[in-house]
Amino acid sequence: MNNYPNGLLFSPEIMKQVQEKFLYIDEDKFSGKRLFFDNAGGSFRLKTIGQTFAELDAIPDCPERIHKMALYLQDVQKKGEDDIRLILNAPENGSIIPSLTASQVMFQMVGTIAENVPGTNMVTTVLEHPSAFDAVEYYAKKTGREMRVAMSNPVTGGVDPEKIAELIDENTVLLSCMYASNITGAIYDIKEIIRQARAKKPDLFIVVDCVQHAPHGVIDLMETPVDAINFAPYKYFGYRGSGIGWVSERVAKMPHHKLSGNKENVWELGSPAPAQYASISLIVDYVCWLGSKYIESTDRRTLFVEGMERIKLQERALLYRMLEGTEKLPGIRHIKGLKVYLDYEDLTKRDFIFSIGFDNLGYTQAVREYEKRGVIVYDRLASSIYSKRMLDSFGMDGAVRVSPLHCNTVEDIDEFLRVTNELVKL
Repeated sequence: MNNYPNGLLFSPEIMKQVQEKFLYIDEDKFSGKRLFFDNAGGSFRLKTIGQTFAELDAIPDCPERIHKMALYLQDVQKKGEDDIRLILNAPENGSIIPSLTASQVMFQMVGTIAENVPGTNMVTTVLEHPSAFDAVEYYAKKTGREMRVAMSNPVTGGVDPEKIAELIDENTVLLSCMYASNITGAIYDIKEIIRQARAKKPDLFIVVDCVQHAPHGVIDLMETPVDAINFAPYKYFGYRGSGIGWVSERVAKMPHHKLSGNKENVWELGSPAPAQYASISLIVDYVCWLGSKYIESTDRRTLFVEGMERIKLQERALLYRMLEGTEKLPGIRHIKGLKVYLDYEDLTKRDFIFSIGFDNLGYTQAVREYEKRGVIVYDRLASSIYSKRMLDSFGMDGAVRVSPLHCNTVEDIDEFLRVTNELVKL
């Protein structure tokens, strides 16, 4: 799919069908008509999930019984578990971790490895989400290990594999890194990070935070074999209230929080929530539906991969238009009085997230001005625990973060550019 370095848009027919599948795509009860460009913080939800979630969650039966309704709920859960593995292309011998949030999952995965693997240091990067960075920091302090932090690359907006690898030695307990930055959109070269890291220590435990990247590209644990990974269904067109993790067989069998009577590789605690598992399956159904618009196949993973590749191409094409604009409407790279932070030229190495700043407006002021004109974006400030460390690494005090999705249209991008061109003149 890198044959299209500037992306490839959906056809008008497919675009219309895609938009029809999402809730609140262009309006809400507070703003009326508006553009929602804060999908890195929230996300559009699929219509199918709302109805199915309500129907399943209303069922009083316990899935851990033997009557017909309970068996049905077990089937729903089993399909959801299969689809989690499908999303990740994860080996069957690993274990799934359901929790309320992806952040809770991250602390659980990092803590289990830290408390069971010998070594003197733990490695992460400066751009990590607090749930990942702080988990490493917490368990490094708790277990008396040195914490080593790879710094960012101010050109790419990411972290270089060699900068990570040079911190790893035979005494490294684990490496924790994200798949893509939620500030710059830079996609990490996970395959190369794994190669270089395990060249230093072949049996190194590697943890990956995939929350930001999962809705934008293909994940394949057969090609990038890590020991732990998480994602958040609510950022993947689903509902809040669940976080999903997967751990490799060797992590799954480590001592961890579990009921004593369960098998050693079981990480689920308490009664399952079938509606949450159904949501996962509906996400996969949607992506497979999109894939079926381009290829014929009876294999669910094949259709899913095609759908995710088409999402990536659509978003890349929208990003290119956002950056370059048209003959009549300058893109953000060409608007006087506007800065595009960490604007890396190769769009194949970026997710659909970018940060900007105005010469004439503060970051929060700009967000408010956008909202007045029906555009929802977000300010990332150095005063925020979710932004400070990352922004400091780039020498920035803040930014306006813009994060559309594949279900946005060319017309949406042009409207954003029109508003942005207006704001620089205030």
